[in-house]
Parts: sequence; C-alpha cells; structure tokens
Amino acid sequence: MVDVLTYELLMLADDFVVPQLEGGGIEELATGVNTAWGLTVIFLIFFMHAGFAMLESGQVRSKNVANQLTKNMLTWSVGVVVFFLIGMGVARNVGTLAGGGTPGSALAMFGQGSQGWFTWLFSAVFAMTAATIVSGAVAGRAKLRAYVGYTFVLAAIIYPVVSGLVWYAPGVDPLLTGMGFHDFAGGMVVHGVGGIAGLTAVWVLGARIDRFNADGSVNVIPGHSITFAVLGTLMLCFGWYGFNVGTAATVLDPAAAADGAIELGAFGLVGRVAMATTLGMAMGGLGAGAMTLLRSGKVDTLYVANGMLAGLVAVTGTADMLTPMGALALGLICGIQLPLVFDFVTSKLKLDDVCAVFPVHGTAGVIGVVLYPLWSVDGTPVGEALVAGGILSVDAGAFAPQIIGTAVIVVWTVVTTAAVWGAFKAAGQARVTEEHEHEGLDRAEHGLTAYPEFSDTSDTPAVTDGGEADFALGGDEE
Repeated sequence: MVDVLTYELLMLADDFVVPQLEGGGIEELATGVNTAWGLTVIFLIFFMHAGFAMLESGQVRSKNVANQLTKNMLTWSVGVVVFFLIGMGVARNVGTLAGGGTPGSALAMFGQGSQGWFTWLFSAVFAMTAATIVSGAVAGRAKLRAYVGYTFVLAAIIYPVVSGLVWYAPGVDPLLTGMGFHDFAGGMVVHGVGGIAGLTAVWVLGARIDRFNADGSVNVIPGHSITFAVLGTLMLCFGWYGFNVGTAATVLDPAAAADGAIELGAFGLVGRVAMATTLGMAMGGLGAGAMTLLRSGKVDTLYVANGMLAGLVAVTGTADMLTPMGALALGLICGIQLPLVFDFVTSKLKLDDVCAVFPVHGTAGVIGVVLYPLWSVDGTPVGEALVAGGILSVDAGAFAPQIIGTAVIVVWTVVTTAAVWGAFKAAGQARVTEEHEHEGLDRAEHGLTAYPEFSDTSDTPAVTDGGEADFALGGDEE
C-alpha cells in the first residue's frame, strides 16, 4: 500500500518531471548525470596525489621530507599546465596520425564547451599519476630543477605519445588498440610508464651516497615514517576506486538519450571492475606479506603496503576483462614478485629505487597486462565447475597483442627517459652535490626542514615548547 507522502511524490513526478524530460531534456539530463559522475571520479583520482605524497615522504629520510612533498605539489602544478597547453594536443594528434587519420589543430583537441574541458581534465589526472610515480624512485639525490624538467617533458611528450597510441585517436582506432592491445585504465599506459621511467631515471642518476659498499653489499636506508607510508597507501587504495571503477562507468547511455530514451550506460562493467580492484588489492598485500614471512620469518609492514598497490596495478589494465580467479591470481603474483624484484634490482643491478616504484608500478603493470589472457572473460574456461569463470579462462589470441603493445611502450619510455635524464647529467644538473646530499635536500633545495624541533643544522636553531633543540633524530645520521 502506498503511503500519502509517496503518493504525493509520485504525483509531483508525474506532473512536473516527465514533461521536462521530453525531447532534448532527456539528453541534457544524461549529460548532466554523466558529467557529475565523471567529476566525482576526477576528484577521487586527484586525491591520490595526497596518497603519493604521504607514501613517498614516509619512505625517505627525515631530512628529505619537504623536498618530496614539494616535488609532489610541483608535479601537479607544472604537469597539468603543460598537459593543457601541449600534452593533450600531442596525444590526440599522435593518436589520429598513428591510427591513419588526419591530424587536427592542437587548439581544437579539447572539443567545444564544458564537455571538452571535462574530457581534458579527466585525461589530465591520469597523466599526472604517471608523472608523480617517478619522484619516488629518484628521491634523496635528484635536483629539483631536473625533476621538474623531466615532468615537463613527460607531460608534454612521453606520456601523451603512449596514451595516443592506446586511447586518444578521434575518429579512428588508436594504433596499438587497433592491433588488439587492451589497457582498460592504465596498467601500462599510466603505471607501467611511471614505473619503467622511474627505474630508467635511477639508472642514469646513480645511487644515494652509502647505499652500496665498495664490495657491492647493500646498506639499508630506512624511511623515516612507516605511519606516513601506510596512511598514503590506504589513501591511494581509496582513490584507486575512482581510477578503475570510474573508468568503467557511464551512468546513462548518451546514444539512447539522443533518441529520447533513458537507459543505463556502461554500468554493466562496474561490478566486475570493483570486484577485480578489491581482490587484486587484497591479494597483493597477502602475497607480499607471505613472501617476506617466507624469506625472513617476519611480515614486513612496508612490503604489505606496497604489495597492496602492486596488486592494484596488476588488475588496473584489464579489470573489465578479468574473471574472479584472474583478479585473485594476478594480485597474488604481483604481490609475491614485489620483494623478489626489488631485491634483484637492488642487489644484482645495483640500482637505488627508493620507493620501489619499478616492482610496484613497472613489473606489476607488465605482468597484469601480459598475463591477463589466462583469465579473460573471453577465454575458454578450464575447471569451470570448481571456480566461477574457471581456474583458467584462456584467450590465447590475446597474448601477442599484449606483448607487442607492452614492448612498444617499454622501449619508448626507456629511450625518451634516458635521453632527458642523460642530458641533465651531461650538463651537470641531474643530482645535487655530495655536500648537499649529506645535508639533506630540505635544507639544500628549500632552505628549511620538515622537522625543525629535531634538527640542530639550521642557522637559526628552532625553539620547541621545551626549549632549544640540541639533538638530531630520524634518518639524518651520516
């Protein structure tokens, strides 16, 4: 039985809402709802920068915290302006040319009116995620001007070319996507590019002072705050739902709205993507924790945190195509590989990737994109009676496009990143002096320290509530 209030609301809807939705009103409603959804997603993805700031600052020494925070803010401030002026136009022109189309004017690449600017902003938050990943790899010794310079090039050329080959090609199929390469929300386009660029920059830049001994043995340089790192991790996990689920959904179908009908858009993918995102995250943490327990007899907190992120990266590229078992398997695999790859990079390659961006974003991005055909919803199920969707669901024809697309992105990223950082190194502008590195980049690059109460290196000693500080804490001991 309908109560009086519900009856009155139904009558109001019948009297006033339906007439307003006739004709073009339905199309306007669909555009408004979809734009509101998209902006919510954009704001979630932007909030991931707060997560990166906390995660990275927690993993560096106390004398470098302000520098790491500054790099994160400048990544956005510089990168988003460059992507507005140059990057988006490059992406769409490259995508159109590579796909066999005719390039348009860079000034017209954003479309017309509010929807065009919305499209640009949606693209920009993905671009800035790729850019900020690099800052964690080169922490503790890169000059601020070199990092900002690289951010400029990445936002203007390096990332836009990759995204143009996979996503942005108005009127034609993007080159790699047309070949069958699938990257749903940036497993390779965003995270793979960021992680591989980070390791390449580390290779050019060199290790921090005292990271390696003369005999090649490795010294542990712990970050100053696991609390910050874990908080940043959970903030990133929260924002990641916008990254993946937001990409999956269009609330109302624009084509149906144009015909005067209201139909749900791409919401059929939302459940699968949300499931894959959650399971990948959880299994990444479990895999990394289990591997550290197996190797050392203890569960490493920082590896669990980074393992959650590696699991998220693993499913980001193909969350729309994964069976439940695929999300579980890829998350677990990428969690397990994290400590193994980080140890290999550090102990064997002698590369100092401070925040483990290569195993978290680089190898996890590659593994997720390349192995997903083993658990594709388009594949042939194996063991279907045991697990929903099969223990495996193999789409053998998808392997070649995934491998080729990944190889193209890796080669482009390595070559361009090495060229930019190599140029800075040749000019003597890539890294700070040995004296400044010992002193800390907070003082050397910014003239301050994130923790003045616990530092006696300032020209004007800080005075705390209890009096003048005369001791040093954190990672400042040399």
